[in-house]
Amino acid sequence: MEPIVSQCVRVAEQAFDYRVPLVVIGAGAAGLVAALSAHEAGEEVLVLERDPLPRGSTALSAGLVPAAATRWQRAASIVDTPELFASDILRKAHGEPDAQIVDHVTRLAGPVLEWLADRHDLKFSVIEDFSYPGHSARRMHGLVSRSGEELIDALRAAAEACEIPVICDAHVTTLFADETDRVLGLAFARPDGSVEEIGCDRLILACNGYGGNRALVAEHIPSLADATYFGHAGNQGDALSWGQALGAATRHLNGHQGHGSVAHPAGILISWATITEGGFQVNSQGERFSNEAKGYSEQAAEVLKQPDGVAWTVFDARIAAITRQFEDFRRAEAMGAVLSADSLPQLAVRMGLPEEALRRTAEAVDACKQAGAEDGFGRDFAGSQPLSAPYCAVRVTGALFHTQGGLVIDTQARVLRPDGTPLPNLYAAGGAACGVSGNDASGYLSGNGLLTAVTLGRTAGATVAAGRG
Repeated sequence: MEPIVSQCVRVAEQAFDYRVPLVVIGAGAAGLVAALSAHEAGEEVLVLERDPLPRGSTALSAGLVPAAATRWQRAASIVDTPELFASDILRKAHGEPDAQIVDHVTRLAGPVLEWLADRHDLKFSVIEDFSYPGHSARRMHGLVSRSGEELIDALRAAAEACEIPVICDAHVTTLFADETDRVLGLAFARPDGSVEEIGCDRLILACNGYGGNRALVAEHIPSLADATYFGHAGNQGDALSWGQALGAATRHLNGHQGHGSVAHPAGILISWATITEGGFQVNSQGERFSNEAKGYSEQAAEVLKQPDGVAWTVFDARIAAITRQFEDFRRAEAMGAVLSADSLPQLAVRMGLPEEALRRTAEAVDACKQAGAEDGFGRDFAGSQPLSAPYCAVRVTGALFHTQGGLVIDTQARVLRPDGTPLPNLYAAGGAACGVSGNDASGYLSGNGLLTAVTLGRTAGATVAAGRG
């Protein structure tokens, strides 16, 4: 079957099968939070989802949302502020993101999580036992299993409890707009080939970015053109295409989140706690090749430069115990992707690596830890515990998770033209909008994807319901 190509059709008027005030395209975290927000304020909303069940990129993530000054942090005696959070984002992204958007999402993240907890019974807690690269405080929040699947299931249950209609197996193919760039409605295709056309007064794009579109990835992110794509296949750049057709501005299209720790060939995300708690990565020669602590996003390209595009993450049982709080890691263990041994020589044999090379590498890392020194790659090991038996290892590859650039928006989630004026009735959230990660992988701070999904989703829904724009 030929892929369906999205399009924007200009019409003076259009007869529709039916009409609703607000349509949200996409039932991931951004779309469902937008729908919950609008519904709460009294807006009639319809959500369209191309899949048989809402999953999206959210289900493939670790389900963690960074937020500052939350009640969970206070209970854990974690001192944090939105200002500190914003400075962390801007520092990691080399000052490239829109400072107003950064300020907006960092101030809103905590209240959004507390709203989801209080209003919709999402049981968040803060990760207290390890830190993510680039974050000055422990501010990653997740549900019990620390999985994106649990997060999307909880949001879907909240939408069902609110009786918000979510039509699945509804692949939006066409937007209809007039000469003033106002969206009049849309058409979506069903699996049986039938097409329905819906009129709407306002439209929220929450259908993520273009990570599943190989041509666009090769154009904007050539370093990951051949990388494993670990995001949702439906992320074909529809929002980007529609927005550009309507005259929207775009920004930071090279920006993306990669990940240098996807178990291979199992295809399971391995938490970066394996690195931040003192682990390291080696190639097939048993040698380290980079500063792993810079961040998991930029590490994807470093791993892919190694022979066969794979590496090994080496850690120990203490780190494994911390990482076991993540459902993905438990799955990897159950599948046999996590190797263990009582000595480094035994581990090297299990990994199929040169024993002497792995021993030298581990000894060099331990020497840096004991001295509290920085190594030749620029990684600072001060405060890191030496590894001890039993030792663990996972074979990993680098992957592209999702894109971070997109349609330019303002702090009301309105899509903007290049001159800064808003399009009449178009809004964007999550991966459809330009995020806060700047223009390359190194700008991605852990959790930026779900941060903009939930905050901009909340913003878009509230803006529409308030009748602004």
